[in-house]
Formats: sequence, structure tokens, C-alpha cells
Amino acid sequence: MKLKEKVAIVTGSSKGIGLATVNLLLDNGIKVAGWSRSKSEINHPDFKNFQVDIGDVKSVENAYNQTISHFGNDIHILINNAGLGHTALFEDLKIEEWHQMFNTNVSGIFYASRLVLPQMKKLEEGHIINISSIAGTTGVETMSAYCATKFAVRGLSQSLYKEVRNHGIKVTCIYPGSVQTNFFDDIDSITSNENMMHPNDIAGTILHCLMSSPNYHHVDVEVRPLRPKGL
Repeated sequence: MKLKEKVAIVTGSSKGIGLATVNLLLDNGIKVAGWSRSKSEINHPDFKNFQVDIGDVKSVENAYNQTISHFGNDIHILINNAGLGHTALFEDLKIEEWHQMFNTNVSGIFYASRLVLPQMKKLEEGHIINISSIAGTTGVETMSAYCATKFAVRGLSQSLYKEVRNHGIKVTCIYPGSVQTNFFDDIDSITSNENMMHPNDIAGTILHCLMSSPNYHHVDVEVRPLRPKGL
């Protein structure tokens, strides 16, 4: 896709992978609507922050309407990055945490993607990138619910790309291993460290997928740190 002057929505845009992705897209001439629960500190003429609860359909619809009011109807790129995780033994996981993870990690992708697809079909061009996780390919003890959401993202992505590929729309699912973000702040068993990948690494992978030629499609992309325990 030729990226200059295209419009992208990035969810979870105020920190981590989302923030790194917004900055890289802006550097490459893309106009960006950043969707996040917290206010973004980015100050750029081609960036607009919209505060949204991605797990609430009305909030997502409101953010979308504000986005097209500001940038116009032609949204070419959607980066579904927003996500969260809680850890607990299966029987100890709180019901509200289960629902919060599914609302944010899965339903949010559905709410946002269904809004951009009709116009992408009219344009016969578009790219939806969903950020899953290595936890979307293998189970992890004390992370059963989080894994379930990320497996769902995998199934959603692989089904959707088959529905929309003949409309010129790409759907890519990225499965990162450990990334040095605040995701691990509330997970006692794992501490963020320098041996993890960095958010800019994932942002670079996203950009690489977006820049691919029209008939070249990254469907599933798994990325991991080469030496997760260091030298």
C-alpha cells in the first residue's frame, strides 16, 4: 500500500506498542487517529486522540464517528492493538476479569473492524492488523483466559481475511513473544526486562506489513526475542 496521506486508526495508542506504532506511522506520512482510554501526549498536526473504551460498543461507535468527522470517511488502516491480561489459576479468576479481557481483547476488534470494513470494500483497499500474542498459539498456566482471548483473535483474523481478500482488503495477525511494555506491571510471575523485544520492533513489523505490494499478503506473523535470557 502507498502510505502517504492514508488514514489509520490505532487502538491502545497511548503507550507501548500502540504509541510506538503511532509515531512510526506519522513518520511515514500517515494520518493517525489514536484511540485510547487515557489521553495521549502526542503533539503532531496529523494526529488526533480520541478517548474510547474499546470494550464498549457505544464508545467505539462514538469514536469512529468523531474520527470520520475529523479525517473523512476513508479509513485505510486499522491497527487493533488494545489489550490487557490478568493472571490467576483457572478456578480463582474473577468473573469480571474474564469479561473484561474478552470485551477488550476480542469484542473490541469486532466493534472497530465492522465499522471500517464497508468503506474499505468501496475503496477496494484496506489493511486490518490484529495484535494477538504467542499466547494465541499455545497455552500458558495461570493465563487461561488471556490465552483464550488471543486464540479467539487468531480464529477471527484467519476467518475474516478469507471473507475480505477478494475486496482488496488484507487482514494480518501478529503474534509477538515478550515485549518490554507495562503489560507485565500487574503480572507477578514475569518482570519486564531488556532481553524482551521492544515496542519499536513490533511497530517496524507492522509498517513492513503495511508497505507490502497489493497482491502480497502477510497472514500470520510470529515474532520472538532471539535470546530471551540474554547472552
